[in-house]
Amino acid sequence: METSHAIDVFTALSQATRLDAFRLIMAQEPDGLPAGEIARQLDIPQNTMSTHLAILTRAGLIEADRQGRSIVYRAVLERVREIANFLVQDCCGGRPELCNPLIADITPCCTPKEAHHV
Repeated sequence: METSHAIDVFTALSQATRLDAFRLIMAQEPDGLPAGEIARQLDIPQNTMSTHLAILTRAGLIEADRQGRSIVYRAVLERVREIANFLVQDCCGGRPELCNPLIADITPCCTPKEAHHV
């Protein structure tokens, strides 16, 4: 990922409503979430939410899929992977054992939801 693209991502996420919307959409993968439901859950007017969603879309973090009268937003997981890799590409000066705790912290988010409720 080029630095300019990373800055676009960080700029999009540097506003609280957009960060909350992105995290909400990520939590709904792979199904996504309709725009109106995102606005409702975050208690944001729909026209304001549309502006925020457009910014996240331009940054490549989410994508829209029209389903009838609804627009469903999904996270672009490849972009999330790219930004995560960008952040840690030079991690620990070539000593991978120092990055193991970071990898361990990320791994639990990817376990099945059933495992979290045990």
